[in-house]
Amino acid sequence: MIQSLLKILILALKSVRMDIENSIELRPRFQMDVPKSVATIIENAAIIKDEVKEDYRIKVSDHHIFLFITLAKRKYYSPHLHIELTAIDDNTTHVKGLFGPDQTVWTFFMFLHFFVGGVFLIFMMMAYSHWSLHQSVVVDCAVMFFMTILWMLLYFQARINRKKCAPQMYKLEALMHRFLK
Repeated sequence: MIQSLLKILILALKSVRMDIENSIELRPRFQMDVPKSVATIIENAAIIKDEVKEDYRIKVSDHHIFLFITLAKRKYYSPHLHIELTAIDDNTTHVKGLFGPDQTVWTFFMFLHFFVGGVFLIFMMMAYSHWSLHQSVVVDCAVMFFMTILWMLLYFQARINRKKCAPQMYKLEALMHRFLK
């Protein structure tokens, strides 16, 4: 009894609220150990699923739990939380979490990054060819400079969106802590 209370106290001291606004990652991650079994956590998630179905959608698949904002309250920048549960022993679970945007938004964002990178590489090769042929490289360098600026704008837009969704990320984190306790 005392040992489990000490584990809970240590867990409470370890689980400090994440500093989402100041991290450089676009998809923040976290890890923690919880003094509960995987089955108990999944059961708690199933119980809470019915309580919060108006605000959140909880999906359980094997040892993975996905937390989403419902469609009625979702914005284009709304996050989801992917939780992976790994059993350390019978009464302890290692929890890994990953916040991210909607999969469609993330796929489009990555497509834009690959497009910008591809255009940059093509014009870099063209600039080298023009330089080796002693032709003007001004247009090629201008396009490469524009692609670099565009890449920076994409990154800062993603940071702005992450900052907008921070309150929802904290709500998803609080929901997660409800079924981890």
